[in-house]
Amino acid sequence: MIGLIILNILAFTFETVDSVALNNRTYFNDFESFSAIIFTIEYGLRLWTCDLIQPKFRAPVLGRLKFAMTPMAIVDFISILPYWLFFFFHDLVFIKWIHFLRLARLLKIGRYSESMRTLGHVLQAKGGDLLTALFMVFLLLVISSSAIYYTERVAQPDIFSSIPASMWWSVITLTSVGYGDAYPVTPLGRLIGGMIAVLGLGLVALPTGILASGYTDEIRKKRMQQRSNCPHCGADLNSKPASHSVSLPEHHEASNGRS
Repeated sequence: MIGLIILNILAFTFETVDSVALNNRTYFNDFESFSAIIFTIEYGLRLWTCDLIQPKFRAPVLGRLKFAMTPMAIVDFISILPYWLFFFFHDLVFIKWIHFLRLARLLKIGRYSESMRTLGHVLQAKGGDLLTALFMVFLLLVISSSAIYYTERVAQPDIFSSIPASMWWSVITLTSVGYGDAYPVTPLGRLIGGMIAVLGLGLVALPTGILASGYTDEIRKKRMQQRSNCPHCGADLNSKPASHSVSLPEHHEASNGRS
């Protein structure tokens, strides 16, 4: 299934190359139909058998509605939505604009990739810290845009015509991109620009540090969990039942004796 997902992303990408798309339109359409049918069957089977996965989905109707509202089920639905909308309403102009929803199929890899699931756990665990960091970045963006607007609006009224227009300069300065299409020319504006650039180096990198720390914690947690499980039967050696209250060597001997 991962191979099919990757092929779909490649097909979506190369469809935008005119020379490739014009000569292979039929192949692209057939492959899209095949993929959409496979993904639709997968979605239907997951929806139908969700009551076998977790007890909270056992209700015939409400259980399936709850399952349909889970993040991965929503991803599955969005990934097949463009095809079926175009299949039934191909004359509608707006349908062409939602083809980019096919990129949601890339998120389906998270179901089959342990690394992607780990990243999802990290985002869930560090969600509050990430929101705080992003709020600080947004706050600095507003402050820097306001400062450069009041400093440069007289010297460059076309570029720094308003605070929202000045936000473009703030973004490229905070991220150290520097396209060169907007820059301060007054001495005070250059001073502000230098200060914002230095602050941006640390503040924009803050979410990256949070993710790296969370990923390290998640990996360490998984390793600790693996070490606490018996390599023979998989039981938790930290639990208190009598069958696992003995030492690790004794537990191994007991397991070997039973085998």
